[in-house]
Amino acid sequence: MSLHWFSPPVSVRTTRPGIAYQCNNVEGAAEQLLQWTKRGPKWHSAVQLCMDDAMIDQVKPEVVRRAFLEAAKEEGNLVPP
Repeated sequence: MSLHWFSPPVSVRTTRPGIAYQCNNVEGAAEQLLQWTKRGPKWHSAVQLCMDDAMIDQVKPEVVRRAFLEAAKEEGNLVPP
């Protein structure tokens, strides 16, 4: 299975203090989303796109990137550039 890449990467906080994750693919975004504790509307939308729609190529990775970015903002996990 190949990864669904997007660019530019989205930098998010991890559970390790001071460590950021540079997410640049749908699969990595899904992995990060499942670790977050807040699960608001933007999180649900991003998970739907990552876990279902992108995996069967119904949406482009760039759409997932935007949803992941918004979910990271909602969660407070976005690391500013």
